[in-house]
Amino acid sequence: MNQALIDSLIVKASDIGLKLLTGLAIWTIGRWLIKFAINMMATQMEHRHLDKTIIGYARSTVNVALNVVLAVVLLGVFGIETTSFAAFVAGAGLAIGAAWGGLLSNLAAGAFLIVLRPFKAGDTISAGGVTGNVIEIGLFVTTFLTPDNVITYVGNSKILSSTVKNYSASSSRRVDMVGHLKQSTNLEKTMVEVRERLLTVPNVLAVPAPEVSVQSFDENGCTLAIRPYTHSDHYFQVQFDTADAMRGLLDGARPHGHGWHADGEEGEAAEGGEGSEEEEE
Repeated sequence: MNQALIDSLIVKASDIGLKLLTGLAIWTIGRWLIKFAINMMATQMEHRHLDKTIIGYARSTVNVALNVVLAVVLLGVFGIETTSFAAFVAGAGLAIGAAWGGLLSNLAAGAFLIVLRPFKAGDTISAGGVTGNVIEIGLFVTTFLTPDNVITYVGNSKILSSTVKNYSASSSRRVDMVGHLKQSTNLEKTMVEVRERLLTVPNVLAVPAPEVSVQSFDENGCTLAIRPYTHSDHYFQVQFDTADAMRGLLDGARPHGHGWHADGEEGEAAEGGEGSEEEEE
């Protein structure tokens, strides 16, 4: 091997090594700057008291955009023509778009969720086959924390195309329960006692007032509809405490229908872990 070839290899190795070191430095500094910029942006938005939903969506969007810019810069450092790369990406984007239509539909649905605002971060909702607290509306998925403490991700398009129930939209929510009375029981007196005891249950609202009425009757007695109101955050606590408070007054008290649903709807019962409606679908 002649000296000229050795010198040429040394020069090329030095050039490649320098590019690798430069690329590593740009990547490290770039990632730090992206994190710094996103945190600064989020801090400023929080100081302006913007909604957490908008802040989370903005963080996701800016993070993706800045990382794409960083990737293009790195390609330029390694001598890859970025204009050719842009043309390649545009062409590949058509093929990827056709193959990943669902991903793009999730992206568009996420934007619509931010604009239409059927719910926001922190709300308790039922949508896309999942019920729980909304942690974040991201670019492609919405993150839930279900009542059984499981982090669940649902595609935005699935949420937008399904029925959305926002349990946090109203200031109060009704707990529907039923209790049975024997034929020999004094109905009027028992109903008054049930109303009074309902008001002793923690987090039961005085306004709207608890409702107690006769739902049905037969030869064995009658069934009472017991309907206290509470905030959505205390729904299950009030449901369980109401059943406990009815001991001694009624033969038995139980939820009417299902924990996260109105009367007659299908879904998981409150006693069984109220986290999902997937069986319904």
